[in-house]
Amino acid sequence: MKWSINQLQRYRQGHMPFDEMVNLESVIKRNPEIRAIAPVHVTGSCKIGEGKVECNFQLEGTMTLPCSRTWEDAEFPFTINSFEAFAWDENVLQADDEMHPVEGDFVELNPIFEELILLEIPLQVYSEQAEDMGKVEGRGWSYTTDEAYSAQLEESKAKVDPRLAGLADFFENKDE
Repeated sequence: MKWSINQLQRYRQGHMPFDEMVNLESVIKRNPEIRAIAPVHVTGSCKIGEGKVECNFQLEGTMTLPCSRTWEDAEFPFTINSFEAFAWDENVLQADDEMHPVEGDFVELNPIFEELILLEIPLQVYSEQAEDMGKVEGRGWSYTTDEAYSAQLEESKAKVDPRLAGLADFFENKDE
């Protein structure tokens, strides 16, 4: 998404609403962990002031990430709400250091959207196949769910060597 400053000046009296689908596949180059990203639905409105524009964005989309357990594709839906401000007037930029500077005659939004998406990537994502995994083993490793591991511990505690069964009652006899 890109807006010219002249285009924004037409909306100085009120808010400029927008509702667009944006292709942000360039975010894959910035983070190769993202395997795919569907077009992102961007909605919101902007308030144009003197030398600046303040926007409320809502980004909705789905990206494909590797599953933390199986390395298969896992769909991760996201919804991001953000407030961003852009300024092209030097006086406005000096007064507020949280404004994005506008270079040239265009407000470029895609780099901001990419940053917001990159910040939204979770540390772990699980696919539907990962939830179906009960116990998986390999050479020198195994994966077990917490429930299965607890059951395995209980089962091993219940087993008593029959040769030592008599010792279990040794300390319970208080008469001797």
